[in-house]
Amino acid sequence: MWTLRTLAASFCVSAAAAVLAAQASDHNTRPPAILITRQLAARARLAVGDVVTLAADPEGVRRAQFRITGIYEPTPDPMRFTAPRIEARMHLPDLIDLAADPSDPGSRESIDSLNVRLADPNDARAFGSELAARAPGVVARSTRSPREEDPFKVLERFHVAISAVTMVAGTAFLLALMVIRAEERRETVGILRLVGISRRTLLLSVAIEGVLIAALGAVFGVLLALVTEGLVNRIFQARYDTALVFVRVTPSIALRAIVVAAPLGVLAGLGASWTLLRRNILSIIGR
Repeated sequence: MWTLRTLAASFCVSAAAAVLAAQASDHNTRPPAILITRQLAARARLAVGDVVTLAADPEGVRRAQFRITGIYEPTPDPMRFTAPRIEARMHLPDLIDLAADPSDPGSRESIDSLNVRLADPNDARAFGSELAARAPGVVARSTRSPREEDPFKVLERFHVAISAVTMVAGTAFLLALMVIRAEERRETVGILRLVGISRRTLLLSVAIEGVLIAALGAVFGVLLALVTEGLVNRIFQARYDTALVFVRVTPSIALRAIVVAAPLGVLAGLGASWTLLRRNILSIIGR
């Protein structure tokens, strides 16, 4: 009986060791894990768990198999939103094994570039000088473009120009409406002048009316922008297959629109009414 129990225990231990060895062997032979972008997964019809082959050269001489363990959305880049994000992320040792040149033993220990993030971006010039002094031949360059060379600066100026033209056109349109409205109320203004209401009071009422009209127009424009914001983003995001936000209406933009619209409404109202109020009472009432 003791012998049978010993044999049974030995068999269980051997079976457990065999299972662990098989799992370890399967783990060692399993392809390394990588992550791929959503665009790559959709274009190549890949899913989590699929095994793919990646090569470092067009001939496919240096190639290796990898297992997809996740699909991620790439960080939106305004400079590359028109380019498809066909990308993959892998562990650094796997990348070195794939990209290293077997004929060059030093290729596994050499790099062409290295990104360094400074705690204070203003120290970039001092950091570059110190690095050049300590490691001759190494050049440090800032990845941030100067403000005058920033392509978005040109886009910002273009938007400012469009905004200026839109404001001028809107002010002219508002002035025309206020002039028409003032001419329609000529008899009413004449009667108010006859009963003793001063020009200053009438101008004040016109200014208040202009502020209200401009504020309501600005609020309507902000609400229209908020309603169409999501539609515009969805159209362009579907067109370029990106998560980049193309339009965003912030509280500061809405407040700026209202603050700019109110003085323009006052000026348009006063300008339209002054031509009428400066006349004498008899000419206003047609006498």
